[in-house]
Amino acid sequence: MKMPQPDDSPFEILDGDRSRGLVLLADHATNRVPAAYGRLGLPGAAFERHIAYDIGIEGLTRALAERLDVPAVMSRFSRLLIDPNRAEDDPTLIMRISDGAIVPGNHPITADEWRHRLETYHRPYHGAVSETIGKVAEASGRAPLVVSLHSFTPFWKGTPRPWHITVLWDSDHRAVDPLLAELAAIPGVVTASNEPYDGALRGDTMFRHCMKAGIPHALIEVRQDEIGDEAGIARWAERLAPVLARLNADEALHTYLTFPSRTGPY
Repeated sequence: MKMPQPDDSPFEILDGDRSRGLVLLADHATNRVPAAYGRLGLPGAAFERHIAYDIGIEGLTRALAERLDVPAVMSRFSRLLIDPNRAEDDPTLIMRISDGAIVPGNHPITADEWRHRLETYHRPYHGAVSETIGKVAEASGRAPLVVSLHSFTPFWKGTPRPWHITVLWDSDHRAVDPLLAELAAIPGVVTASNEPYDGALRGDTMFRHCMKAGIPHALIEVRQDEIGDEAGIARWAERLAPVLARLNADEALHTYLTFPSRTGPY
């Protein structure tokens, strides 16, 4: 069930059974930019590319939240406006150039506008994530499992990426090891650890809400051509739902532990 939010809300919360102890996140769910920003000076086609959002992830998150009956938090603004999966002091928080595309609406940018985007979009989204995780912890009486969903392009600079689905992580491997084993057991599926990116990023969503709190978590990346249409989304929702349900059923996983981060101090 979808919780009502204003049309201009920087986040959307999908309701679910909090006592299950599982939270889904989608940092880059949409390519939406508020009307006041136009297209940030970019052609409309730019917003159909990965530079604007994670293709297929909104649909996959909705499908999984419904199948599992768990809460999910999704951003409602494009990463081109401000990237919720970056720390506030990260120089790539507001991109001037993304995969070769110059973003005129982001350069030059005033300190006031930078602060406005932080206060209007980035911080409220993270507030919703923090609040949802807290409510799930309270309802379940244990450390929740947090799974963040992302997607990646099939090619990078002309080189094909062979993986269908991967798992990113920093130092907490509790959820990662069994998740990778489950994914590797799916016939015909190629998976990998920390591909095509490294999961250790100081101040990103997983670091901020999970690593620092000792909460079990994993970041799943699905190749975009695998979930580029409704059929692909349905196929992966059907595959992932039982995997995540089994992972979440491991009571030993739902504990607060401290792991040294490879990203260094926050």
